[in-house]
Amino acid sequence: MMWYDGWGGWFAMAIFMVLFWVLVIAGVVVLIRYVTGSRHGQQSGGPPVSSGEPRWGGRPAEELLAERFARGEIDEDEYKRRLTLLREHR
Repeated sequence: MMWYDGWGGWFAMAIFMVLFWVLVIAGVVVLIRYVTGSRHGQQSGGPPVSSGEPRWGGRPAEELLAERFARGEIDEDEYKRRLTLLREHR
């Protein structure tokens, strides 16, 4: 006697097979994105410059500096010094 019982067993087996392959394909996609995305945010040749404001990854440098200050990565003196430097070199 087999482990399945009529059409219900075949249907469950088909569903599990589809789920298995979906998980395998999703795992491969995640692995490829992880390996190729390890340099995400870094661009060869430096950040692109458009409209006169330095940008990194499509975001203004001043915005990134403000976020670093808000997160506490840099203190107020460092923030002001770097902001002045950015504005001088526009």
